[in-house]
Amino acid sequence: MKMHNNARIPLLTRSLSRGIRMPFVSSRDGETQGVLRAAELMMVSCRTAPKSGGVDDIQTLLVTGDEKDKIAEEMEKIGDERRIDGFKRDAANLKRSEALLLVGVNGKRSFGLSCGACGHSTCQEFDAAARITGLDFEGPTCVFKSIDLGIALGSAVKMASDLNVDNRIMYRAGTAAKRLGHLAGSSVVMGIPISVSGKSIYFDRKWPK
Repeated sequence: MKMHNNARIPLLTRSLSRGIRMPFVSSRDGETQGVLRAAELMMVSCRTAPKSGGVDDIQTLLVTGDEKDKIAEEMEKIGDERRIDGFKRDAANLKRSEALLLVGVNGKRSFGLSCGACGHSTCQEFDAAARITGLDFEGPTCVFKSIDLGIALGSAVKMASDLNVDNRIMYRAGTAAKRLGHLAGSSVVMGIPISVSGKSIYFDRKWPK
């Protein structure tokens, strides 16, 4: 599932969809079109990333425009509630980003090995355990599902890197998105904002005063 704000999709995109040829494409339109295509390829990378036992519990969602900014505003609220400036710093980054890719996993499904990494001696105990919702996510989480999430995230940012699209994995963006109800089927959610500019906006970041 993807969420796009039509007002921000450039004329180039709409024209191509109608089979209209344009003699010129501005830098802004071409870059906006390119970053959305890159985000979709990042979603493909998440889907094709290796999964433990071949069982796929990864979810993705591409968020742009006003809906993206609502997540940034929620990050600011969390920063005020918890008195953590990092949420506000990352929110400012997200507002300047063209899009946000959310990647989550349903970590509530056991893998069947009874490895004990989740804190329970068997997968049967894990399955029967009471589910606990913390400040951000739900647990306990099967370690193999956490590994799958990490591989999917790595695959997504590798694709972005190959396409020269600036990006950064943000736990705080995933926290705010989950609180707003995005990717409800996932117990853990991370966010990857993406941007195209002359210099990456995700480094040399300034802390709020």
